Amino acid sequence: MKRAVLLIFLSVTIQTTILAVPQHSDDEDGVVTWQRLWYELMNVEDDDSDVETIEDYYDMLEQLADHPLDLNRASREELEQLPFLSEQQVMDFIEYRDKYGPLRSAGELRMIRSMDYQQLSLLPFFTFVGDSVETTHFPRLESVARHGRHELLASVDIPFYTRKGFRNGYLGERYRHWMRYEFSYGRYVRFGLLGSQDAGEPFFAGNNRMGYDYYSYYLQLQQLGRVENAVVGKYKATAGMGLVLGSSMSLGKLTLLENLGRVPQNVRPHASRSESDYFRGAAVTLKLLSALKFTLFGSHRTIDATLNKDGTVRTLNTSGYHRTPTEMNRKANTRQTDAGAMLAFHTGRLHVGANVAYTHFDPQLQPQNGQLYRRFFAEGSNFMNASMTYRYMHHRFVFNGETAIDGNGAVATIHSLSVQPSSTWSIVALHRFYSMRYTTIHGHAFGEGNRVQNESGFFIGGTWNPFGWLQLKGYADFVQFPFARYRISRPSTANDYLGEAVVKLSRSWMMKGRYRLRLRQLDNTKKTALRRHNEHRLRLALTYNNEEWTATTQADGVRAVNNDIAHGWMLSENVSWKYRWWQISAVAGLFRTDSYDARIYVYERQLPHTFASPMFYGDGLRLALVARASIGRHIQADAKLGYTHYNDREVIGSGLQQIDSPTKTDLSLQMRWRF
Repeated sequence: MKRAVLLIFLSVTIQTTILAVPQHSDDEDGVVTWQRLWYELMNVEDDDSDVETIEDYYDMLEQLADHPLDLNRASREELEQLPFLSEQQVMDFIEYRDKYGPLRSAGELRMIRSMDYQQLSLLPFFTFVGDSVETTHFPRLESVARHGRHELLASVDIPFYTRKGFRNGYLGERYRHWMRYEFSYGRYVRFGLLGSQDAGEPFFAGNNRMGYDYYSYYLQLQQLGRVENAVVGKYKATAGMGLVLGSSMSLGKLTLLENLGRVPQNVRPHASRSESDYFRGAAVTLKLLSALKFTLFGSHRTIDATLNKDGTVRTLNTSGYHRTPTEMNRKANTRQTDAGAMLAFHTGRLHVGANVAYTHFDPQLQPQNGQLYRRFFAEGSNFMNASMTYRYMHHRFVFNGETAIDGNGAVATIHSLSVQPSSTWSIVALHRFYSMRYTTIHGHAFGEGNRVQNESGFFIGGTWNPFGWLQLKGYADFVQFPFARYRISRPSTANDYLGEAVVKLSRSWMMKGRYRLRLRQLDNTKKTALRRHNEHRLRLALTYNNEEWTATTQADGVRAVNNDIAHGWMLSENVSWKYRWWQISAVAGLFRTDSYDARIYVYERQLPHTFASPMFYGDGLRLALVARASIGRHIQADAKLGYTHYNDREVIGSGLQQIDSPTKTDLSLQMRWRF
């Protein structure tokens, strides 16, 4: 209790001290990062969050932040890459630009009535206002070579502790490191090469004699005559609402309130360190007519898998770890071939599309389905999915939908209706039905679970801005699972409710409160009946922000009702200071939870191109320090020092990951050179 009182005292002292610093009111964004704003939209506390999809879109936003869009040149398709914008907002912006001409400053965005606080806060990180000269043809190669931008990035993580596996078990050293080179010219050319190494993996040794354990490479060309977009190498593809090919519809329920069910569709390079769910080959989008586009893609790659004794695939491994002989034996032991096409017709307010995807595995998938929840897991060598997508936009509402069928005739369907009659409020409703027999390899759609299978539900939510200083938002999601799931041996239900209020106390002060209730079911000990598994989560935060300083004092509380009732709390302070060519951020937090069920997730600033969702349980202290220095116009250096101490244990982790100490300290370094 004394530590909690001390932290509260320090928080008040810090924020009071900040008030004594001379204020500058010409920059409302201050040192708040888009990462924090984006984090607030993610349901990172979900056990079944689609973390791979969240990480993929996080990396896509990193790329957009590095290559921001010119608001005076950006097309509708480019603006739709921003997953926090709704279709109404994109359409309103295009109409505003067409009516009043090029923007003179980003402040004009406030004239678009459908834009709210969240979008106006995020847009400056990914867009800028440039000149109005529009280039309609692909530039000459001489211009590309002379005026293109090069970027070289290197990063390393250094642990000041030794895990058990590094003494005996892991094949490599304890350092995690990666490098990336990228060349770009506006929105027309992008080329990159990335190499990544996890801690414990061999480097220029063993099976990794070519250096890094994982490589990614890509070349993207856009606006090349009829070729609107072409990617060679490793890439991602999304279509529809995610029933066939992954979509940002799986990013989270709060995100759905912001983009009102909008459906981004694109093919983009795979520039992240994620080693799963990407394609390797080529994809091209052709503009057949002004309203008709056709995308064709093909891919062949090796993937990791656990094999049965007969050589068939028991489980696909997506972690990307190759630290032990067992993990190394699973590396690239299975081949996956993909092909597909997307046809999209868009005119006026109507959009209609067709999508098809085919996947072949060699050897075939043969999961061990003795456990009931595995009965409908993907099985066989060949998988086919096809869908129809449709959308109608009205100035007061937008209707989206997709209906898909797999090779065995199983159906999945999802529909959303968003209504935004004024700038002060909006409502979105979404219904989905995913048959227990529906199978998709690359689908990622909105849902309570992380599979597009065995789920039906109805979601309704809304945002209301009754006053300029107050924003209210909330949702309710009612879900049914008609068949068994992991740790649930019979049909079950789940409900999810959230309410949030954001109050702008002044130009510099903001208060936020959020309450979330999740009602779920799990098997009892004997698996004879279902028992409740409920969670109450409360968050209160007070933020001060100006041009040079930002400080957030936050309190999190959890009440988890399972076999027992567990409670947890965390008090944290996050302070950032920006001055000329450098900035520094510090985090301090105290946490105490009764069990893992009452664990707490909080935002913590990371280095660029690094996604993490820190989670804490037990009794302990967390400290972190992040610093950035801009050396001249071309070099940026970042560093992060993290320290965690537990009072309720003598070791951290288990197995080969075990640390024989209640404390762990990490240092991360990153250098970026642009020329």
